[in-house]
Amino acid sequence: MVRIRKIEIKHFRSICSLDWTPVDGINCLIGPGDSGKSTILDAIDLCLGARRNLSLADTDFFQLDVTQDIIIQVTVGALPDFLKNIEVYGEYLRCFDANTGAVEDEPRKNTEIVLTVRLTVKADLEPVWSLYSERTASDDPPRMLTWRERTNLAPSRLGQHPNSNLSWTRGSVLNRLSDERASIGSELVRAAREARTGFGAKAAPQLENTLKAVTDTATALGVPVGKSATALLDAHSVSFGDGAISLHSEAGIPLRNLGTGSSRLLIAGLNRRAAESASIVLVDEIEYGLEPHRLTRLLNSLGSKEQPSPLQAFITTHSPVVLRELAGTQLFVLRETAGVHRALPVGNDDDVQGAIRLYPEAFLARTVIVCEGASEIGLIRGMDEFWVKSGFPSLQADGVSYVDTGGGDADRCFHKAKAFLKLGYRVAAVQDNDKTPTAALVNEFKASGGYHVAWRDGRALEDELFVSLPDSAVTQLIERALELTEDGKVDENIKTKSDGKVNLGQIQFEGLVSSYSPATRVVLGAASRSRKAGWFKSISKMEGVARDILGPHFDATDSGFTGLIVDLFDWAAS
Repeated sequence: MVRIRKIEIKHFRSICSLDWTPVDGINCLIGPGDSGKSTILDAIDLCLGARRNLSLADTDFFQLDVTQDIIIQVTVGALPDFLKNIEVYGEYLRCFDANTGAVEDEPRKNTEIVLTVRLTVKADLEPVWSLYSERTASDDPPRMLTWRERTNLAPSRLGQHPNSNLSWTRGSVLNRLSDERASIGSELVRAAREARTGFGAKAAPQLENTLKAVTDTATALGVPVGKSATALLDAHSVSFGDGAISLHSEAGIPLRNLGTGSSRLLIAGLNRRAAESASIVLVDEIEYGLEPHRLTRLLNSLGSKEQPSPLQAFITTHSPVVLRELAGTQLFVLRETAGVHRALPVGNDDDVQGAIRLYPEAFLARTVIVCEGASEIGLIRGMDEFWVKSGFPSLQADGVSYVDTGGGDADRCFHKAKAFLKLGYRVAAVQDNDKTPTAALVNEFKASGGYHVAWRDGRALEDELFVSLPDSAVTQLIERALELTEDGKVDENIKTKSDGKVNLGQIQFEGLVSSYSPATRVVLGAASRSRKAGWFKSISKMEGVARDILGPHFDATDSGFTGLIVDLFDWAAS
């Protein structure tokens, strides 16, 4: 079962340079739109696919610069014996070091024997396929695999229109399932002849006047058509090849009439059955046409849960379902820095793996805001909704997503945020200030490009709300708390946090006759975030508070607090 060990791309479409060592099984590329994910799949297909020519244009060159050749190199390992024949391919056999990802000409101990297939396209747009090694780089003409061997190496591609794989066309998965071939020669010729004759017998009476006019005209001009012209099917129109045989259901309905999702699911399963002869599969936008439960089955068909994997699959996705189903070692974030593309492995770090399960959408975003708790996420979402209604662009439109670290240890927020930073995301960490994180951890995060927001003066978010909002908004907060909590809970929390000095009724009376005192505001903040009894401690509750209370009173709220929010939004949208 051949495996791709290394992919090198230069000056192809949106990619100036890429050097990637994929894994044996599932390789799922994620990243923002137009980042080059599909281009990588196309490059593999163009380089290894069994084709004699390509239809290329200047637009396939990086930045339309035809002076820089397109070069795609795919190094393959796990070679069958016939591809390791020293007499045939000795000059082209190379070695691959799995520890370093290096490909070298001279074999060394503990390395794998590999072949490198190269596709070069110059300004004349003529593709040249060749085997490549440094020792044969100047060979002219270059050497290439035989057509049969290229067919064996060619990847199978599950496109959005997979009908070609549901008939016995060249390169279809049906031809790779076994060595069986239908005997189409004499039987199909006979069927074509019968179709032509049968059509003529029925068509002639219907076209009698036209046929007579043709016969009379031909006779008058001396054109030999016999005693009478007739209407038959054109011989070329009814000729049959391998593609004439296609899959049908028991009722005789062509399987090409299946929905796109069903077709892709079936073909993926067939590729699994044909893994010995078609071990590399390419799937762009794997979620296309599939419901979540069928998408899971498709991934399972590709061997997503198996070790060793029966197939090497290269897929792209924008689906959170796919991310939840795959391990971090099967995911690669595509990034471009200074003209160099990198496929960064997400990995199996506990912080990352947990985030994939709970917040897969974050890995599909451009910017990630890692929040200490659900309340911070609710605050940001609520303010975003409020400002969108006022005509401002949404953070979601800027590719922003959120991760909840679940509170607790003040350092936890930074551990998760650092994991996203390493993968090239723009990351902010938003946290309460009632617990102090490790200073070195915060400094390291900020030095690596992270953006840090902490509430003021040792306060949690609820403290900031009750201290910073105007009196009318504080009254609304109390009313909202009474709506969201059990009867008597707000009063109980106030008594507990004030050591019995004040109760709900006294505070409500204070708000009616005068302003809330600083001491009252502190008590309310502490009472609202009582452990396991917080008044607003959920995304939806705090979202409502931000949208309905903080937003309308934003301009009248303490600027020290609102300034932190404005700065965060400005950073996220930049």
